[in-house]
Amino acid sequence: MTINEDLISILICPDTKQPVKMADSELIETVNQKIAAGEQKNVSGKSVTEKIDGGLLRQDGKVLYPIRDEIPIMLVGEGLQID
Repeated sequence: MTINEDLISILICPDTKQPVKMADSELIETVNQKIAAGEQKNVSGKSVTEKIDGGLLRQDGKVLYPIRDEIPIMLVGEGLQID
């Protein structure tokens, strides 16, 4: 998964305005396992059913914005809660 570094440098969490960074492959794998098991929820509290290709992790590590088809989904309600 490659997203232009210049794009990542200007993206921020739409809720808290914290910077984001590319999530490592270990975190993406863990999230996808939780999605497959029906255990992953988004910030809106809805169960996530579609696996992600990558993600942008908020600076505090509590929310992951999914990347699908090389497009970051930077919507507050679509952020994935990270334990």
